[in-house]
Amino acid sequence: MQNQKEDLNIKEIYGTQCVLSKNEFISKYNININGLSTTEAQDLLHRLGFNQISKTKPKKWYHYFLESLFSTFNRILLGIILVLLYTDIILPETPSYANIIVILVLVVVSTFLEFLEEYRSNQAAEKLKELVATTTIVIRDGKEIKIPVKEITLGDIVILSAGSMIPADLRIIESKDLYVGQSTLTGESEAVKKLDLSEYQLDKISSITDLDTICFMGTNVISGSAKGVVIKTADDTYFGKIAHSITNGKPQTAFQRGVKNVSKLLIKFMIVMIPIVFILTAWKHETLTAFTFAVAIAIGITPLLLPVILSSSLSKGAVRMSKKKTIVKSLDSIQSFGAMNILCTDKTGTLTEDKIVLEKYLDINGNEDMRVLKHAFLNSYFQTGLKGNIDEAVINRATEQNLKDIVSKYKKIDEIPFDFSRRRLSVIVSDDNNKKQMITKGAVEEILSICSMVDENGKISPITKEIKDNIKKVSKSLNKDGLRVVAVCQKNDINNVENFNISDEKNMVLIGFIGFLDPPKESAKEAIHRLNDSGIRVIVLTGDNSEVTRCICEKVDINSRRIVLGSDIDKLSDQAVIRILKKTNIFSKLSPIQKARIIRLLKEDGNIVGYMGDGINDSPSLTNSDVGISVDTAVDIAKESADIILLEKDLNVLLDGVRER
Repeated sequence: MQNQKEDLNIKEIYGTQCVLSKNEFISKYNININGLSTTEAQDLLHRLGFNQISKTKPKKWYHYFLESLFSTFNRILLGIILVLLYTDIILPETPSYANIIVILVLVVVSTFLEFLEEYRSNQAAEKLKELVATTTIVIRDGKEIKIPVKEITLGDIVILSAGSMIPADLRIIESKDLYVGQSTLTGESEAVKKLDLSEYQLDKISSITDLDTICFMGTNVISGSAKGVVIKTADDTYFGKIAHSITNGKPQTAFQRGVKNVSKLLIKFMIVMIPIVFILTAWKHETLTAFTFAVAIAIGITPLLLPVILSSSLSKGAVRMSKKKTIVKSLDSIQSFGAMNILCTDKTGTLTEDKIVLEKYLDINGNEDMRVLKHAFLNSYFQTGLKGNIDEAVINRATEQNLKDIVSKYKKIDEIPFDFSRRRLSVIVSDDNNKKQMITKGAVEEILSICSMVDENGKISPITKEIKDNIKKVSKSLNKDGLRVVAVCQKNDINNVENFNISDEKNMVLIGFIGFLDPPKESAKEAIHRLNDSGIRVIVLTGDNSEVTRCICEKVDINSRRIVLGSDIDKLSDQAVIRILKKTNIFSKLSPIQKARIIRLLKEDGNIVGYMGDGINDSPSLTNSDVGISVDTAVDIAKESADIILLEKDLNVLLDGVRER
């Protein structure tokens, strides 16, 4: 939804809760920072109901019945019946009910067939959705637990981190570099920073973009972490109040466009045919007979059972696919799933085992150095964002090397969370002597850009061109061996800094590298061949560097002669990118926006495009593709954006689902 003048009184709805300080807010609304008790939560849920927008709640049986009764073709038949009431009953001396009865029988049969299939298929879809229901972390009885979003209620304390969906309207009471994507509500692609103390006075608030302490239902956390108190749920949320004017944002699939166009064509054909037939027959027959014959033609060309056939086929396909570990969230996506000719996928977890192991910890010259592992471990252990495979691999390796006890000698002071533009993460710790230290790890190029010094065998010296070239050489050599390389740096002269932010990530000292191995899946090579044999071309879209990507792709038989970087994509026009897409299968170092652009251009070139992803950065591509495919272990925003969920992250499972459809 684009920005527009709001009909809702933002000041009245959120003003007081927004501008109060944390302590004033907690005191005024009697908030328990240890969370609700289970009993309190159940009582509130019983009184207020589940946290579900009315528009998204499962429909009652009578909704399906009315939709079936007044479907496009049934409306035409009901219109014909009205005409027949005049021509067959009112005008003739002897009324004839035969035609009306026949058409009524057709309407009733059509309605009940469509109703039964539609209702049954949607019930099946609802049951399947429950298997992949979005969850959130709250504090209940003083403990952090994971619950379904619909069980959130007023007063719940919600824990947010990168990738979290905002489950209700929240007042932030604690935050650390929290950036939220609000494009669902505002249309703005830039993430918005949220705080635990408002920068605005009440009289300065004019729109939701001014509510810097409020997170809105339906938005998602891009980076950072926070705690928030649920202040509005379900239809009382901002999202709920404007749900009638917000669309899903998912473009129509080729299948949906096709059904719509066929329906329009048939209706136009009837509108043209009826008067032509009437005029031609009226020359030789009575007006009433001619008109009746024209109406009969209209009945004959109306495809009564078309909706029944479609809904029946799709629902049965969804049930069969569920037995193949493929969960269908949107029935309309089944046809696109089976018809796709291009599958875009990330590398990690799809082509690889997604079981990253830390293989090497090296100094700037490529020699093993335990200090590099120690610093990487402190960074991974103390960071509170979305802990990925890399952090888990670092912690596991440090535990094997008996380094875990060193955390008792440090305490965390602050954190600058990871985001996809900086591609690095910093933690600030202090030791027993209260000496502060910033430790940062991230992509090699991004870390080099903030380092002015290197640590070589304990000696600190400025980075020279020769040193930088050697660092890149060591990194590239590791990449060619299939290792993903992360650089580690640190800075000590920060004792006088109190509030840390991105601007403090400068003039740092490069310590070395950590190298991770994520080997290709044994099944990936066979799956790629099977997909190609089925007419599905696989394109790899990854944020990883080109050397690692090339190594993995060569092992699974994906043509890697040419790899295009995200930075190259930005320099080209849409037509130039389309030409590249015709002969290039691998794109690396891509941002989420660049991935989404490639998906859009593939669709514009006439392809039916599937996208498989499970991360925060995959959400735009999942939404823009003809069919978004994710896995049950994906982050919330990815599962919410997907049309189809695989219960196993394997291309063979995906192919089985495609063939089963």
